[in-house]
Amino acid sequence: MTDLAQSPALLGLLAGLVTWIFTTLGAATVFLRQQFSRKTLDILLGFAAGVMLAASVWSLLLPALDLTREAWGAWSFVPPALGFIIGAGGLRLVDYLLPHIHPLLNSKEGLGAGRMQRHFLLILAITLHNIPEALAVGVAFGAVTIDPALGMAGAVTLMLGIGLQNLPEGMAVSIPLLREGWSRRRAFFYGQLSGLVEPVAAVAGALLASVAMPVLPWAMAFAAGAMIFVTVEEVIPEAHASGNGDAATMGLILGFVCMMSLDVGLG
Repeated sequence: MTDLAQSPALLGLLAGLVTWIFTTLGAATVFLRQQFSRKTLDILLGFAAGVMLAASVWSLLLPALDLTREAWGAWSFVPPALGFIIGAGGLRLVDYLLPHIHPLLNSKEGLGAGRMQRHFLLILAITLHNIPEALAVGVAFGAVTIDPALGMAGAVTLMLGIGLQNLPEGMAVSIPLLREGWSRRRAFFYGQLSGLVEPVAAVAGALLASVAMPVLPWAMAFAAGAMIFVTVEEVIPEAHASGNGDAATMGLILGFVCMMSLDVGLG
């Protein structure tokens, strides 16, 4: 166990595999039902957004501020603020370059998106969601290897919270593909495929966070900025696009409170 706790790459890989399994479980819902109501999906997307927002604050930004308080004093906000901006800016660049689709808004984005088939753009859209989430999980586990005082429980809580919100994201790929006439098996395969980027991103985040203590608050804030960008740019607009804004907002509040409670209670 000690050797495992000292290996950021292995911890990141295992954590990324866990979150990918949750995505796979979400995709597997196509074997249970052919479709869910749009309102149900919007509530679940709102829940996912709430989890991501709360995780960004309690699991990443607040610990980053704690790590800089002693060295930076009244200026302790500077590294987290700059890391947050860099993280959001980095995901904005990925959002600009990576071809993907907003299915409910029926808008395509990214270089070459107009020449790609809709189902591939949908898979890439969820892949875009998964990158910052897995990065955040990896950063949390990498942080433990460099500063055990941060606690393994907090990293595990973040992993479970992100995994929980991956359930509706797996559904968001597989169910639309099923509606377009794909077989259940094929829709499931491509639904879980969107989560395969998570182990890779989690390992990258863990290695980034474990480089040295001064880098840690920057890495945590970077992951938070990336995750909040995706939440505000992608998840929330999708949840509100079908006229179920009130229901989606209540889902967001529930997700936020659940993740906050998990982080404070277990972390």
